[in-house]
Order: sequence, then structure tokens, then C-alpha cells
Amino acid sequence: MDHPSKRRRLTPSPPPISSPAETSSDELAAGSDHDQERRRVSLNAYPPKRPYQRSRSFSSSESPDELAMDADDYWRERNRRRGSSPWARGSRGSRGGARSDDESDGERGEEGEERDHDHENGTEVNGDLDEMDTGMGEGYEDRSPTPVPPPPPPKPDSVNYREKFLLRGHLRGVSAVKFSPDAGMIASGGADGAIKVWDTSTGKLIHTFEGHLAGVSTISWTPDGATIASGSDDKTIRLWNVLTGKAHPTPFLGHHNYVYSIAFSPKGNMLASGSYDEAVFLWDVRSARVMKSLPAHSDPVSGIDVVWDGTLIASCATDGLIRIWDTATGQCLRTIVHEDNPPVTAVKFSPNGKYVLAWTLDDCVRLWDYVQGRCLKTYQGHVNRKYSLVGGFGVYGKVTPRSPGYAFAVSGSEDGAILCWDVVSKKVLQKIEGHDGVVLGVDTCTTSQGRYMVSCGLDGTVRVWEEKQEGESDFEPEPEPQVEPPAAAIKQSTPDQGPDQDQGHSNDQKFVPQDIEMGEADDAEAVEPEAAQVKVEGTDPT
Repeated sequence: MDHPSKRRRLTPSPPPISSPAETSSDELAAGSDHDQERRRVSLNAYPPKRPYQRSRSFSSSESPDELAMDADDYWRERNRRRGSSPWARGSRGSRGGARSDDESDGERGEEGEERDHDHENGTEVNGDLDEMDTGMGEGYEDRSPTPVPPPPPPKPDSVNYREKFLLRGHLRGVSAVKFSPDAGMIASGGADGAIKVWDTSTGKLIHTFEGHLAGVSTISWTPDGATIASGSDDKTIRLWNVLTGKAHPTPFLGHHNYVYSIAFSPKGNMLASGSYDEAVFLWDVRSARVMKSLPAHSDPVSGIDVVWDGTLIASCATDGLIRIWDTATGQCLRTIVHEDNPPVTAVKFSPNGKYVLAWTLDDCVRLWDYVQGRCLKTYQGHVNRKYSLVGGFGVYGKVTPRSPGYAFAVSGSEDGAILCWDVVSKKVLQKIEGHDGVVLGVDTCTTSQGRYMVSCGLDGTVRVWEEKQEGESDFEPEPEPQVEPPAAAIKQSTPDQGPDQDQGHSNDQKFVPQDIEMGEADDAEAVEPEAAQVKVEGTDPT
């Protein structure tokens, strides 16, 4: 009896192949039927992986039908045409049906090798994927990708703030102004020793708090918006309840010189204060007692701020130093100084708490990375040589889910202007004119109704500014805050004086909101500006 392998060799065969890898599975089969069958089963179940691409060769035992001879080309073409016809894919979903019945086991083994090789090259050709494609009714490559959200709106190259209200009531210069946390009210403090609370939407006066024996240099809101703290040249800090309109019975006593800057912690249970006595105090608000006294600087402390989470405090002084303090331990974590060492008059943490904005008496506002102690940006264009100016951060541009808007820094100027800079590019987005004299304080807020800015200065006025869209500003006449209309003209104002009626505001509040308590406020213009200089150059604390 002839051996099976010998019978196979009796048929004509092509010229011998030099490499064993180039032979068919039948020619490399073992000598027994059992081994040969086992190898065929293993090839069908687990096709071997080919280490490199090769052209197909056929033994005389194979049936070189058209599909077998052009298998490589067939699969490449099939992958390119995938998705063009669901019916065609369905007919090609099973490779077995496309083969002729007279294919040998060795040829099916070669086909398994080709399929595995395509899989190794990153091409998925298995039946599961074909069935999924057919079920979807679209090809894998033709299927719609995940929707890509539209690009963010373009970055504006300017902001457009227009005057909304001119608030008169202080008898002297106004040194500090702040929006309440919900932006519903505005608090202002001035050299007349009074603290006034205004309604943001109407400009009407809500409260006037009096009790300090000297001018007010700084104010701060509690996070809940129910209480205002004020620091005065009478060396005290007082609290005022906005809801009841009454003063807290116990003043904060402890500083030995002017209280120049104060700031609440985010929880409202602690108050930080800086004074001309060169110290920083941390107060327990409930007991009105000093928890920590930090010997912060060698010159008057001119500015102070608390980071958004309450863990850090920033202080500055006319000695040119900016210091970062740990709230819990009172330890100085970082001291920042510019190489020119100009006097620093105010500091403000950025909203994310990573940076500090500092005002210096060299016509500069600088943005510091306090962790690395590096000055990142320097904003210029305003005038600041003598007075302690305070500003902050704002947002401009369209806010979308993908774009939270863009940040700008804002500051007053000694020439009566307000300047807004893009935080990144340092470009001046807008220079707002309006005040007569030094603009000492600026604050910003964003509400559902829009974006607002408030400013105060030595001219004794508080001015509210509203950001107008590109189309809105064309209908509003240029405000003339220097000229105050007589009382009779205010009552007979016509609707065409401005678009504020669209916001539900009457035009008589556009210029002079009703001020019953301070009827003599118009005489404030007769006061010499020098008499209202609450925040002056810090080099002379006396």
C-alpha cells in the first residue's frame, strides 16, 4: 500500500521552492493520515501568522480558481469599496460561500493565513464587522462621525462700556467702591466718612451709614452680601448690616494707624486688614478680636486680598514687597519684589487663585505668578504716580459651553480715565473717559442682565457703566456726566435720552438718582480735590 504522501508526489508539481515558508501546507504535511488531518484542522481553527508579505504559489493539488489566485487583490479592493453597497457586503459576509467546492484543505489554510495577515496590518475583515456594517445600513468608513461642536466665537478686539448711572451723594472724594456678591447693590466709601449703598438696577440710594470719625479708605462685602465692613483713618473697622440698616455695635479696635485695606475670607468668618502701622491683622468676625498679628512689612501696608478658597493672603506695601501668607499658620510663603522696586499700592488675586495683580507707582500694573515669583505681564497706558489705585478682573466676549469668555484687567488712572487690558495680549481694549480727576477704585460684575462696571474718584461721584453690544451702542447718545441738568429738567426728561427704558429704568435716574438723605450733595463739586485725597502716596504715612 502506497503511503498517502507518496501518492501526492506522483502528480506533476511546479519547480521546487527554495524556502520552506514558500511551500503549501500539503507539501509540508507529516507522513501519516492522522498527522495530516490534525494539521489541517489546526490550520482551519488557528491560522498561522505570516511574518512577512509574500506572493501566493500553488501546488498541483490546488484549484486555482479566480478568487484564490487574486485573493490579495480581492481583499484590498473589497476594503476600498466597503460601504458602497450593503447587499454586496451581505453576499461577501461569509467567505466560505464564495469558494468553489473543489478547494483543498491546504488552500483553505492559505486563505486563513491571508485573513490573519490582513488583520495584522490593521484591516478588520471578519464576519462580525461585516454583519454590523450591514445591520447599520452604512459602511464603517461612510458612517457619520461623532458630531464636532462648532468652533468658539472669535475673540473680540475691544469692549464697549457706556455710562448708565451717575451717582452723587458723597460730600468728598470717593475712595472705594464694590459690587455686592450678587451684584444687586453697590457700596461706596469716601473721605466724608460715610458708606453709601446703591441699587445696581435703578441707581437709587438704599442706605447711608455714618459712624466713622474720619475718612473711609476701604470697604468689603461679606460673601452672603448681608454685611459691609469699612476701614477708616480713625484706626477702626466697622460692620454695617445692609438688611437692617444698622451698624454692628462693636468696632474692631487694634490697629495703631490708618486702616487702609480689608478683605473677607470666603466663609465670612475671618477678616484680613492692612494698616499704616505696617501690620496685617486676621480678625475673628464674630468676636471682633484679633486672631493673628503678622509683622508683614517695613512700610505701611497699602493692599491686601484673600484667595478664593481662603487658604492664602496677599499683602503689599510701599516698601515694594508683595508677600503671600498661609492663613492657617501665619507663615510667609513667598516674597515677591520687582527689580525696580517701585512702591506697591494694591494687590488682587485672579479668580482662579493662580496669579496676583499688583498696582505700582510707576504707571504699571503687573501680573505675577506668585508660585514661581515671576512677573508674567505688565500693563501700561494709565497714569499712576501718586495715588493708591485699585481695580480688578473682568470678563468679555461671548460665553458658550466651549468658551467661558476672555479675561481683562481694569484700573483707574490719575488722568480721569479707566483702562481695560486683555490679560494675555496686554492690548488696551477700551479707555473710558468720564471722571473729573483721579479714578481711585474700579470693580466689575456679570449678571443675567449683562456686564457692569462701577468706578469712583476724587470728583465725589460713583459711575456705573454697562457693556453694550455692537448694535446697541449706536442708539445711545454720548453721556455728558460733567453737565448736571437742573431739577426741573430732570422731571421733564424725554424718552429719547437713552435706551435705559428698555431695561426698565427711568431716564431721571440716568444722571442724578434721587438722594433724599444727602440733599446738599451737589455742593460736593465745590470741595477742593486736595481735601478729598483719601488714598495718597504711601511714602508718607503721617
